[in-house]
Amino acid sequence: MMDKKNEKSKPDLISPHGGYRNLKSYQTAEIIYDATAVFCDLFVDKRLRTYDQMLQAARSGKQNIAEGSMVSGTSKKSELKLIGIARASLEELLLDYNDFLRQRGLALWEKGHQQAQAIRKLAWEKNRSYTTYRTYIESSPPEVAANTLICLVHQANYLLDQQLRQLEKQFLEKGGFTEKLYQARQQAKRNYHDNP
Repeated sequence: MMDKKNEKSKPDLISPHGGYRNLKSYQTAEIIYDATAVFCDLFVDKRLRTYDQMLQAARSGKQNIAEGSMVSGTSKKSELKLIGIARASLEELLLDYNDFLRQRGLALWEKGHQQAQAIRKLAWEKNRSYTTYRTYIESSPPEVAANTLICLVHQANYLLDQQLRQLEKQFLEKGGFTEKLYQARQQAKRNYHDNP
């Protein structure tokens, strides 16, 4: 039986993981997915491939954040990869919204645009959800709806960029699951040789 001293020195192999619903990146991606579903129903022809591709890109952004968070306990490398995929999916969606505006001769708002500023400020609202942005999507012209989503995607991308930098830093400083397994195995061997 392992004594208390050895039990305390035993490393935690599986890091805390999950909790993605508390991540601002996930919360924003969920809003983007919900808003994109409504946007596509209102403004994109369902017969076009763009309809499905926009929905898939929005869904991929959200789902990969969740999957990355869940796998993080056993694979930091997979977490980094999945968060990177989420970021790439949202970049693809951003291009679709930019294309939507350009192809229809609608204005793309600059960062300092008055309406863009108002939408960006909504990021600070408590208990933010799709309903926070509903009128900008459902009760507004296509230009406003698309620019609203562009603002949201920029915010999500910023958050994911920050998250990726933090994950990279943690990985470099603490290593990943494979390294923890190796260290734990080495410790177990030392403990066995010290206390056969």
